[in-house]
Amino acid sequence: MPKKPSNLIYGLEDKPPILVTIILGIQHSCLFFVLLTLPIIIIRQLGNSITPEEAQSYLSMTMIAGGIMVMLQSYRRFGIGSGYFCPGLCGPAYMDATLMAASLGGLPLVFGMTVLSGAIESLFSKVMNKLRFLFPTEVTGLIVSMVGLSLLPVSLAYFFGSHQKTGADSFAFIGIGFLTLAVMVGLNVWSKGNMKLFCTLIGVIVGYLASILTGIIPPGDIQRVASASFIHLPRISHIRWSFDFTMIVPFIIASICSTFKTVGDVVTCQKINDAEWKRVDMKTLSAGIFADGLGGVIPGLMGGFGLSTSSSNVGLSMATGATSRVIALAMGGVLIFMAFFPKLSEVMIIMPAPVMGAALIFAVSFIILAGFQIMVSRMMNARRIFVIGISLTFGLCVYFIPGAYSGVHPWLKPVFSSALSVTTIMALILNMVFRIGVAAKTRLELDPVAFSSSDIFDFMERQGGNWGARPDVIRNAAGAMNETMETIISNNLSVSKVVMIVNFDEFDLDVDIGYLGAPIEFPDRRPTRQEMIEDENATTRLSGYMIKKYVDGLKTEQKGGRISIKFHLIH
Repeated sequence: MPKKPSNLIYGLEDKPPILVTIILGIQHSCLFFVLLTLPIIIIRQLGNSITPEEAQSYLSMTMIAGGIMVMLQSYRRFGIGSGYFCPGLCGPAYMDATLMAASLGGLPLVFGMTVLSGAIESLFSKVMNKLRFLFPTEVTGLIVSMVGLSLLPVSLAYFFGSHQKTGADSFAFIGIGFLTLAVMVGLNVWSKGNMKLFCTLIGVIVGYLASILTGIIPPGDIQRVASASFIHLPRISHIRWSFDFTMIVPFIIASICSTFKTVGDVVTCQKINDAEWKRVDMKTLSAGIFADGLGGVIPGLMGGFGLSTSSSNVGLSMATGATSRVIALAMGGVLIFMAFFPKLSEVMIIMPAPVMGAALIFAVSFIILAGFQIMVSRMMNARRIFVIGISLTFGLCVYFIPGAYSGVHPWLKPVFSSALSVTTIMALILNMVFRIGVAAKTRLELDPVAFSSSDIFDFMERQGGNWGARPDVIRNAAGAMNETMETIISNNLSVSKVVMIVNFDEFDLDVDIGYLGAPIEFPDRRPTRQEMIEDENATTRLSGYMIKKYVDGLKTEQKGGRISIKFHLIH
C-alpha cells in the first residue's frame, strides 16, 4: 500500500465531502474543455460536409467518452486502468492523423482509424513488462518533464494571445493572463483548505469576469451561448466506420506518441501518491496504457475524438493536493451531464485564451519539476548526463528550430513534430547504446591486514554512479559491507582475503561476501546490556544485528570452512 505524502489534502484512497468532490470535478472538467478545441478544428476542417447536429453530437460523444475514460482509468477493474486519478483529454497525439483522415474520408474514416490506433496501443501495453529495461529512472523522469515542457508552446500562445490579438488588445490579454495566474498561484501558496483546493476554478472565474469587462470575450461568443439549446440528445446517425491502408502509419505513430505521454503521466501519478516511491510500477503502468488505448477505441466506436491521458490534470492534482480517485466519479459525471446540455458546455468552450493559458501554465509547473525530481533521484554519471542532455537538446529543436526535421518522410512527421516523441525516442536509443560496457556484476577483493573503509565506500560510490543507482541504496550497501569487514577484522574471523561480488539491475542490488574462516552471527534481537558485559561474543552479535538493519534481505552459507554472506537490497 503506497504511503500518502504529507502534502496531499485528499490522497488516492481518501473520500472528500460530496460538495468538495463535485467542485473538484468541475475544476478538472475546465481543463477538458481547453482541449475540446481539437475536435472543433476537425469540425471546421469538414466545413459543409458536416451538419450542425452532427457537429454537436461529435462534441457530445467526445465528452461522454471522456467521462467514461476517467472512471475506467481511475477505478482499476479486470486489469484495465492504472488505479490513479489520471483523466483523459482530447489527445494532441491524434490531431495530425485525424486531420489527414478527415480530409481523406470524413468522420467515418476518422472513427475507424481512431479505433485501430487505440487497439494498437492497448495491445502494446501487454508487452510493457518485458520492456521495463527501456525505462530506467532517468529516462522516465525525462519523459515526465517533457510531458510538461511539450505543453508550454500552446500554453504560452494562449496566455499571451499571440495567435489572436495584436496591438492594444495584447495588453488586455496579457493582463488577464497574469491576473488569472496570480489568483491561482496566490491562493495555492498563501491559502489553506477549500481556497487552496479550488484555486484553479476561482482563478478561471476571475478570468472570465475580467474578460467580459474588457471585451476579450467577443459578442459572437456570448451570442453562441445564448443561442445554444438547453438540452440536446446526441445523435448516432453520423457514426459510421471506414478504413484506409494509407492511414495506418500515421495512426500507429499517434499510438506511439500517446503511449509515451501516458508513461510520463502514470509514473507521475505513482510518484505523487507514494511518499516512499522508488521506481516505476510496471503493472499499473501497463494497465494504464491499456486504458489509454481504450481512449481511442471507445470514442472511435461512439463517434468522438481520440482521448489520451492529461498531464495538465495530473499537474492540477499535484498543485491542489487532491488526488483522490473519487474525483474521477465527479469529473466523469460532470462531462456526461454537460454532453446533454449544450448551453452549459458552450460556456466552457468559449473560455478566453489567456485564462486557458494561465490554467495550463499553473498545472505544467508541477509536472516539469516532478520530472526533474525523478531524474536526480539517481546517481548521475557521464552516460546518464548525455542521455538526458542530448535527448533534451534534439527534442527542444522542434520548438527552437521549427524546420529542423522538415525533411523526414510525411508519415513520420507526427513523430518529429512533437518534442516529447523526439526526446523519448532519442533517450531510449541512447540509453541502450550507453548501457554497452557497463558491468552489472563487479568484484572487490580486500586484504584484512591492509583494509581501509575508503576501499569500500569509494568503490561503491564509483559503481553506483556507473549504474545510476539510488544514493541511499548505495550508502546502505556500502555501510553493510564496511560493517561486515570491520567485524571480520576485529574478531579475526578470516584466514584469507575477503571477496565481495556486487550484482545490480534497475530493481535489485545483491552483494555476496566470501572468505575462509568463522561465520558471523546475525541475531534478530539486539544483545542486552547484561549480555554485553557477560558474553565476550555479544559484541559480534551486536555487529551482526546492526548489519541486518542496512539490508532488505540476508542469507548465510557455510561449506567446508568457506563462508558466504549474501545481502539483498531493493532498488
